[in-house]
Amino acid sequence: MPEQISGEKLFEEFKTVQLSEFFRKNRQYLGYVGKIKSLTTVIHELLSNSLDACEEAKISPSIKIIISELGTEHYKVRVEDNGPGIPEKHLEKVFGQLLTGTKFHRNIQLRGQQGLGVSGCVLFSQMTSGNSTYIKSGTGKGKLVEARVEIDIKTNSPNLIDKKVENSVMRGTVVEAEFKGVQYTKGIRGPFEYVRWTAAANPHAEIMFKDPEGSEMLFERVVDNVPKVPKEIKPHPSGLEAHDILDMALKSKSRAVSSFLSSDLARVSSDKVREIQALVDFDLAKSPKRLEWPEAEQIVKSFKKIKFMAPPTDGLIPIGKDQIEKALNNLLSPDFIEVISRKPTTYKGGIPFIVEIAISYGGNSGRATASKEINERKVEIMRFANRSPLLFDAGGCALTKAVNSIDWRRYKLKDMENSPVSLFINLISTHVPYTSAGKQAVAGEEEILNEIRMALMRASRSLQRFLSGRRKAAEIAERKKMYERYIPETAKALAKLTGKKEDELEKKLKVLVLERFGDDEPDEEETEEELEEESAAYDEIPEDVSEEDE
Repeated sequence: MPEQISGEKLFEEFKTVQLSEFFRKNRQYLGYVGKIKSLTTVIHELLSNSLDACEEAKISPSIKIIISELGTEHYKVRVEDNGPGIPEKHLEKVFGQLLTGTKFHRNIQLRGQQGLGVSGCVLFSQMTSGNSTYIKSGTGKGKLVEARVEIDIKTNSPNLIDKKVENSVMRGTVVEAEFKGVQYTKGIRGPFEYVRWTAAANPHAEIMFKDPEGSEMLFERVVDNVPKVPKEIKPHPSGLEAHDILDMALKSKSRAVSSFLSSDLARVSSDKVREIQALVDFDLAKSPKRLEWPEAEQIVKSFKKIKFMAPPTDGLIPIGKDQIEKALNNLLSPDFIEVISRKPTTYKGGIPFIVEIAISYGGNSGRATASKEINERKVEIMRFANRSPLLFDAGGCALTKAVNSIDWRRYKLKDMENSPVSLFINLISTHVPYTSAGKQAVAGEEEILNEIRMALMRASRSLQRFLSGRRKAAEIAERKKMYERYIPETAKALAKLTGKKEDELEKKLKVLVLERFGDDEPDEEETEEELEEESAAYDEIPEDVSEEDE
């Protein structure tokens, strides 16, 4: 028999793994998987950080992105913004320590959530190129910091190299890093497409993009107003579990559990506290810091028996109908566009969200194909979460599943896949339920799926009427041309029969055709009424659509 190994021997290699070491070996969790996706993820993280910083500081974003090719699968990325800058004392942790930031601990609508973005880029650059990342940041208050940063993998701690501090009025941040083993593409999963989508969802931003070939593209600012700064929202009782209650109680400044519940949670009034007290077997006057697990469980159970008002939604800031229309008209020049914004609601009982969708048809809608056919385009699904594009993992995303659940033939789109259509879907929430840390797909929460479906169905009915009207207009125009072709011959024949002048007869026949068919465009009101009747057959409500929604 083989010699047995003792527990002491087995545990000789027992070690604690640092977070940075874990992500170094499992970079796919940060979105760095595949040569194309990895480079696009870099742009995603840096651009999102710049936009969030500018918006929180109420600054109209002006961002420059430059990608330079240094060798085979070797690129340098430089991102400059005009944001508020980063104070000197925070530079190290922002760029050189994972899970450090201003977002994770706040229940607020922002693009980033986990504190992994920019520090993850630094780590990815370091592990692929072996180089540190160049940073420069000024707050506009006389101090400019310039340095290179790297992460100590063993301790998950930052290290600033060649740090220089000088007086300057510069405001903003510059990040420049090298990456190897990545690939630039002009295709639908590449950095350019990511920036184009970002411009569609952020019409208040000006973004200059320069690709490795030196071509520059300026996405101009379409609206001047910076979005309102989202408000931090208190957690709603319906979405909490026992461990959440204990964690919040330990951090609370309240002296009693009763005041902790009313001050730290949303929609918990003094009346609700009395209802909770009647449902638990301990005194809510005790200190929150002395709360125990069984007591936290009692509180959660009491929440489920009490009816609370829906969580506040004033912390959710949608893009807005007018802004989406302006952005998509600027990018796509469509023949038709319809924008729908659903009312705020919640998923998992307490996390608020809003769905915005747009459908555009014709013009540059859809994505161009490699076909030699002129202007041949396929359907394009533009997915966003808090204005941030989701280019990858479409198949596992709730937004895509909602699109695929619609029977598009009911809305005059018999071959949706090969139609010149762009579908714009933006999910807004204080906590987007991503399927992974890569933040490229949304989990299939039932409430989210249903809201997207409802919005798509409403917009599709408008598209249906537009397509029906255009088809009718085309039929009328074709019949009118047919009659007009025979006017000269008919006038000549009538002149012989009646002895009247041919030119006068021709004029009268033209008037008759005009009275019968009108101008080139059909009467709008009459056509709309006809279309309403025609589209009624397609308005049958699916089983999962409530009467209220209709």
